[in-house]
Amino acid sequence: MTLTKMSWRPTYNSKFRNVYGKAGNREQCFDGIPITRNVHDNHFCAVNSKYVAIVTETAGGGSFVIVPVNKAGRIDPHHPKVCGHQGSVLDVKWNPFIDSVIASCSEDCSVRIWEIPDGGLRRNMSEAVLELYGHSRRVGLIEWHPTCSGLLFSAGYDFKILIWNLEIGAAVNMIDCHSDVVLCMSFNTDGSLLATSCKDKHLRVIEPRSGKVLQEADCKSHRVNRVVFLGNMKRLITTGVSRWNTRQVALWDQEDLSMPIIEEEIDGLSGLLFPFYDADTHMLYLAGKGDGNIRYYEVGTEKPYLQYLMEFRSPAPQKGLGVMPKYGLDVGACEVFRFYKLVTLRGSVEPISMIVPRRSETYQEDIYPMTPGTEPALTPDEWLSGINRDPVLMSMRAGYKRPSQVALKLPAKERRASLGNCVDLLDCAPPRTENELLRMFFRQQDEIKRLREELSQRDATVQQLELEVYNLQQGL
Repeated sequence: MTLTKMSWRPTYNSKFRNVYGKAGNREQCFDGIPITRNVHDNHFCAVNSKYVAIVTETAGGGSFVIVPVNKAGRIDPHHPKVCGHQGSVLDVKWNPFIDSVIASCSEDCSVRIWEIPDGGLRRNMSEAVLELYGHSRRVGLIEWHPTCSGLLFSAGYDFKILIWNLEIGAAVNMIDCHSDVVLCMSFNTDGSLLATSCKDKHLRVIEPRSGKVLQEADCKSHRVNRVVFLGNMKRLITTGVSRWNTRQVALWDQEDLSMPIIEEEIDGLSGLLFPFYDADTHMLYLAGKGDGNIRYYEVGTEKPYLQYLMEFRSPAPQKGLGVMPKYGLDVGACEVFRFYKLVTLRGSVEPISMIVPRRSETYQEDIYPMTPGTEPALTPDEWLSGINRDPVLMSMRAGYKRPSQVALKLPAKERRASLGNCVDLLDCAPPRTENELLRMFFRQQDEIKRLREELSQRDATVQQLELEVYNLQQGL
């Protein structure tokens, strides 16, 4: 194992060595948002080229607001919310291929899919287009598959990861190799591998279709909290805590997790370190929860592997960060990354742009290579059958026209109504607390009530048909 000291080398030659962070002015911030005070270690924010979604504090149940990206400023206190969950919302993620579709998970053990109307919400939305039940405890993490628009992964406090096929509205696989709560999930570029960090202090690389663990590391000296794949480099980056409770970042070979390639100590603060990797520029951003700093590095294939570049500093502590997809960046300003920072104390969301200083006003092709676009490479059935494909790439050149949007395929209405049955089919663990037992009981009572109403409607239909047959026979 190689230990290196983090230092800034002024002689380092890179086109990204002068990247700087630029915070948005008052007119570009979103103010007046009651950001959730939940202590769950998530970002509570999701961004795409159209909307910003922020999980909010609410009395009873869980909710989040959807605000158009181009409508910054003070948000109305009565701004419409997505408020269908019975428990606190713990994570939200936009579909990477359909701008109007967002997934959410909650303490009510459910995962829900929402479709936002054009122009944003005009009234509160309480009915999801799809409700997915399969976890026996609260669901803390969700991730969309990077190359297939109809696959969603969810990780619950029942130690299981479920793979949902939204086209049929049911779980098609379950990954059951963790002995404690899953803290983080990350896919490689084509979605053929899944890396997870877990509360049991193990780092795993998993084949998601079969659930087979390909590599596993017992992180005793570096307690892993977050993990992210480094594009096609066959490397992993993890952030965690050392034996001396200092924050660390470590680089791993995905094919050999016996020992990290390097470990670097960052500082002695206690907040979680969120890693963000940009595969186009090979830049790694480390943002600390509870502080206002964002450090950034350039990742290489040779020593020193992690080249420290600079640090963006702000006095306002961040609770979480949303990231704008590449196709939503301002190419004219040479913007290569954009964060949306949640500041709970001010109730605001502040954009932070990472900019490469250039004098030329022409398109900078060297800092904008072809990047994954908005068109899926696979259908869920193709991926489940064992096919892997790289993402469909797009150009960032000005004037690029995005392809026609993919439609969200959902199961038929009667199929959707019976999704509660997934709880029994997946052989989940029994409820561990009285609250979980009550939630499951009321959910079953609702299902029984719905089935009785459906049965009475069908009885009435049968009686009507019998009467029509009788009248026809009398007429003959």
